Amino acid sequence: MPRSRYRVQCDPCPHFLTAAVNHWQPLFTRPETVNIILDSWRFLQRDAGFRLYGYVILENHLHIIAASENLSHDMQRFKSYTAKQIIAHLEQRRSVKLLELLAFFKRAHKQETTYQVWEEGNHPQIIESEAVMRQKLDYIHHNPVKRG
Repeated sequence: MPRSRYRVQCDPCPHFLTAAVNHWQPLFTRPETVNIILDSWRFLQRDAGFRLYGYVILENHLHIIAASENLSHDMQRFKSYTAKQIIAHLEQRRSVKLLELLAFFKRAHKQETTYQVWEEGNHPQIIESEAVMRQKLDYIHHNPVKRG
């Protein structure tokens, strides 16, 4: 049973999703970590038919409008892959403080890992109409940070 009352309601309908870094740590302040996110989306677009309609990446979370045949699974793949890549990047850069925080704030039930990069869940909200799509795209468009 999912830990959240928020679920993808219909595949392949577009959904507005939010992914937050564990304990809102500022991981996306450098191009290298943002590129990990972008590379993962490109892979999913090629490999899984993942459709990305819009996104905004802030320093500690991101919003996307996306659809796929199995959006929950693709978001799980996205978070798993990007978490491993971000941890490897932080280890390579010897970002000890960030790694310590990601370990300290890791949820107790996450026994298989040392660090937890992402908060659990992604708050999917189905986009049921063109008006809702325009509203969500407008939100993304008017955000003053990195966007696509």
